[in-house]
Amino acid sequence: MKRTLDTVWQRRGTSWIWDEEARNQVCMANEVWSLRQFLQSARIWPEDLPSNQNNTLVVAGLEGSLDLLAPGDAEAWLGETVKDAILSFQAHYESEAALIFWLPSGHGRIKFHPATDSVEWRCAAPHTDSLLAFGRILWGEANEYPQEILLREGAKAAGLFHLRIT
Repeated sequence: MKRTLDTVWQRRGTSWIWDEEARNQVCMANEVWSLRQFLQSARIWPEDLPSNQNNTLVVAGLEGSLDLLAPGDAEAWLGETVKDAILSFQAHYESEAALIFWLPSGHGRIKFHPATDSVEWRCAAPHTDSLLAFGRILWGEANEYPQEILLREGAKAAGLFHLRIT
């Protein structure tokens, strides 16, 4: 998995971040949309985005929603409803805007497999033994795997960035 210090994730593509400093670089707390707002706006996107000089939409609530579903239901919902909304966002803004999912506990829930570049999501109780094939579900058809977002040299990953999913 490639690592990047670049800030392109703040202006383009789709990111999943769990570092508060990273989130604060692109938005103020009152600019964060709920997952419900995001899903309701799919296909009827606003002219201006709320953050980062109209370049970025930050969405909270994905992990809470995944936690409420059984693993099979979560996988289906993520691959259909959420992915469709991401693709709609990309198409509407012609990949010239950033969509960022704020995952406060993502650091402990995202599991990387460097040998295969696969990414999994650890489910919450009572399904803590289950992993969702997060990467395969969201960007499995893409030609490139996501990059780890680094805020500074030697830092832990602050999230994942994908320029364009298909």
